[in-house]
Amino acid sequence: MTLLEVTDLTVEYSSGGYKVRPLNDFTLHVDKRELTVLLGASGCGKSTLLSAIAGLLRPLSGSIRVGGAEVVGLGNRALTRYRQTSVGIVFQAFNLIPSLNARENIELICRTAGQSRARGRERAEHLLEMMDLGDRMNHRPGSMSGGQQQRIAIARALALDPPVILADEPTAHLDYIQVEGVLRTLRDLADADRTVIIATHDERLLPLADRIVELSPRVARVATAEEHRNLQDGDVLFQQGDPGALVYTVESGLIQLVRVRDDGAEEVINEVAAGAYFGELAPMFGLPRSAMARAAGPTVVTGFPVSEFRAHMRSAPRTK
Repeated sequence: MTLLEVTDLTVEYSSGGYKVRPLNDFTLHVDKRELTVLLGASGCGKSTLLSAIAGLLRPLSGSIRVGGAEVVGLGNRALTRYRQTSVGIVFQAFNLIPSLNARENIELICRTAGQSRARGRERAEHLLEMMDLGDRMNHRPGSMSGGQQQRIAIARALALDPPVILADEPTAHLDYIQVEGVLRTLRDLADADRTVIIATHDERLLPLADRIVELSPRVARVATAEEHRNLQDGDVLFQQGDPGALVYTVESGLIQLVRVRDDGAEEVINEVAAGAYFGELAPMFGLPRSAMARAAGPTVVTGFPVSEFRAHMRSAPRTK
């Protein structure tokens, strides 16, 4: 049964004064009892996707459905209710309240959702026992190990029994001893009729996954042949934020590399003349295009897959 449906999702936001689009028409459907691991280079959209599913970030377009209910477009009150009942978030930095003990950190979530003090306390104690932390209920986060704090964070994410658990780099601050209990717990959560989605660089999680999704644009689009383009003045070869599969050489004419600021203004960051090349970083490192490429007058370019480019352009001057 499909529990989470992300369809044609595009997210755009401002970073350093420029528009950034880490997700562009992204689609992912995840079943109940499935543990999905998101992999990819920094900036490819792993944390952005989790934030969008959690309702913390509004997408530019697309659909997010949990249990058949649309999330995108919810009003503030409905969105707050969705965050309380449908998704639990496990943050990379734990985000526990240092002045509260383990039980109180979980109780607070229950109380915020309108549960009685007695019910919140009962739920917190049950979850901490489930996490093998029954003897640490009255301890504050600062007196516990990283692994214990992460298990409290997982318990807090489960406070209202949501069907979807989102974990952002849940093992980032743990050593190999501490990580074992956290890995086992994450696997158990998916086995208990939930959907678990983990964004990580930690390959220790891969054997636990039912599915591994690589968000790198390099995976989504692999070039296999040369591409020749005749451009007229103002023609755009690729847009800022597009996935990139080819490295381009300028045969004749001039290419301007342009970054679009978040206010819509354009900034020419480089001009590439005949005999030079540009756009190699995106296909080589699996990154989105960092600028728009636009012809300044009639221009002819040739695009090469990375392997062919290395053989063809060993002596070309570097311009970007």
